[in-house]
Amino acid sequence: MVKTVKSILVFLITFSIMLLSVSCGSSGPAGPRDAVIELFGAMEKDDQAALAHLLDLSALMKNSEFDYALSTEDEPRQFTSPIEILEDMTGEGLTKKRWFSFQRIVSEVEMFGETATVEVTFVDKKSSEGYRTKFGVHVVNDKWKIYTFKVE
Repeated sequence: MVKTVKSILVFLITFSIMLLSVSCGSSGPAGPRDAVIELFGAMEKDDQAALAHLLDLSALMKNSEFDYALSTEDEPRQFTSPIEILEDMTGEGLTKKRWFSFQRIVSEVEMFGETATVEVTFVDKKSSEGYRTKFGVHVVNDKWKIYTFKVE
């Protein structure tokens, strides 16, 4: 009888610890840094649906000042639809090719209420040169979304 009670107690304690760890692990929406890390994961998997949930596509469409594909071209590319952005960031898209030719390091986050910047460094392994930028992330419908790949 005592053995059975001990077994039940051990089971209940183990179960309680498991429940506590699961509930602590999913405490609220992902933060701005998580959104950037998830972006690279979705790009790697060519998951356009996930990208659409991580990106503020309407804000990205308004970009006309720079080409976020780390391009050295004089004129930035202009996207005329959200689908073009998603295709550029998956498969054989220029942005995916360029970004994945570098090591990507996601580091510092600066919070400004419901807006944040996430520092991302792209490192060319061959030349050991790095290109640092800050992704702009803001809250849209209680979720962090990337609205720009270059914050001045």
